[in-house]
Amino acid sequence: MLREPSEDLFLFFDKLPAALPLFEALDERIASELGASTRKVQRTQITYKNRYNFACISLPVRRVKGWPEVCIIVTFGLGRRLLSARIAVATEPYPNRWTHHVTVSDTQEIDAELMGWLREAYEFSMSKK
Repeated sequence: MLREPSEDLFLFFDKLPAALPLFEALDERIASELGASTRKVQRTQITYKNRYNFACISLPVRRVKGWPEVCIIVTFGLGRRLLSARIAVATEPYPNRWTHHVTVSDTQEIDAELMGWLREAYEFSMSKK
């Protein structure tokens, strides 16, 4: 189910409108490839939820050395730590619950690997008690 753009979505990308096409491409893949979920646009992030939150999209708050000038940050939680050069940051806020952050600066980076991680996060979220 594809989601319609909303005014709050355009406001979210007001400071970095060049990142909107990245978000739209990812949003379309999430809507068409993962199970039922809702999307909520907030002030600092866009959250995807099934039973619980499974992914968030945000914009860089400040310039980070080595990060692209235009990108979105895709954040998701898993029950394991991913070891990949694509993971910009990984933290373990709770035992066996890892939060991963991936920068996406090109629609080509919204690939099978990233979608596989998001599918795993979706399923992990559904399994939480």
